[in-house]
Amino acid sequence: MNIEEAMRFVNSYTKSGGKITDLSRARELMERIGSPEKRLKFVHIAGTNGKGSTLEYISAALVDSGFRTGQFTSPFVLHYSDRIRINGCDISDEALCEMAEVVKNAVGDSPYSQFEITMAIALLWFEKEKCDIVVLETGIGGLLDSTNVIPPPLVSVITSISLDHTAILGNTVEEIAVQKAGIVKKGSAVIVSDDNPESVKNIVSETAQKVGAESVPLEPCKPYGDGGLYAQFYYRGVKLSPAMIGLHQRYNAQTAITACLYLRQKGFYVSDGSIIRAIENTQVKARVQYIKGEPDIIVDGGHNPAGVNMLSLMLMYLSTRGRKIYTVMGMVDSKDYAECVKTIASHSERLFAVDGFAPNSVPAETLADVASFYTETETGTLAECAERAKALARENGGVAVISGSLYLASEYLNNA
Repeated sequence: MNIEEAMRFVNSYTKSGGKITDLSRARELMERIGSPEKRLKFVHIAGTNGKGSTLEYISAALVDSGFRTGQFTSPFVLHYSDRIRINGCDISDEALCEMAEVVKNAVGDSPYSQFEITMAIALLWFEKEKCDIVVLETGIGGLLDSTNVIPPPLVSVITSISLDHTAILGNTVEEIAVQKAGIVKKGSAVIVSDDNPESVKNIVSETAQKVGAESVPLEPCKPYGDGGLYAQFYYRGVKLSPAMIGLHQRYNAQTAITACLYLRQKGFYVSDGSIIRAIENTQVKARVQYIKGEPDIIVDGGHNPAGVNMLSLMLMYLSTRGRKIYTVMGMVDSKDYAECVKTIASHSERLFAVDGFAPNSVPAETLADVASFYTETETGTLAECAERAKALARENGGVAVISGSLYLASEYLNNA
């Protein structure tokens, strides 16, 4: 099997594989490929926002401390293989082909989902490469997410929960929290991010108590600085400054540090130095990614109201300091695009609406109509609008922003 054949095999499956009501399909898949999950150790992460950053912080600290660390994320940012990594390195084409062939020979014509097939490829590779630990991110939800077939992890992590995928997970944050808390297992432990409402924290705590899992408390962190681009804070008297921008990074970092300290109790000694370096050096593409240059550029794939609000805070901060914002924005129709566009347009000197980056992208004219109540608008291709936004930002000492969808961010970064 070559890489073209491997990708044809993966892409022959639909994203959902049909409706599921339990994990029997994913369990059957694991059995077919030899149950690699039973011979691996995990940190399992669920949440609406913050999963990717938290995963990267934890992974970086583990790698820096000498542990061979598998990383499974969703969706990919630049290319398919960047969602399956060991010690930060993407799975090679050769390994991807080898694992895909094993999976193909095992599954026959069974109707799995593309996500399930990808997970199977990843877990086989992690086992083959003798990973000490795997930091595993859920796809959607938790309770019925195929990653939930793993045995009790060393620790489960619940990041910020907000409204997203409501048709699948529920119409309130509490209903969604029940789904996310489904990854908590007997004999394990759970950490829940401090930026969640008390109702969510209570649901996670009650779930832990019900199934017989430990709830790990967060140690407080104290912010310092002017609350600007960077979420600087004190933790146990140590002054920390995350490399990633956004006030929300304080919560992600606090959660990740707590997870690392808990892992020490489970035989994974993550040094203080490794934790500090992870927080202060880790960057994640397309997650309020700040690219300094002429002009400065922010690339963000935040695609739900909570994620967009995080970006909005950054734009507000820049605006109050005289930086004009020129935004290129595209959304897919499965998201609350109108609310997201309103939020970002209100901080933008001009908004360039684009489409065509995904099969279900919202027409650029529709986005421009919404944005026109708040700012000047233009439409065009992503390449044209990005260059126009950057030119205006360069001329006016401003910032160019590429936002609205991970698909859009991915296309921009792949061609930048």
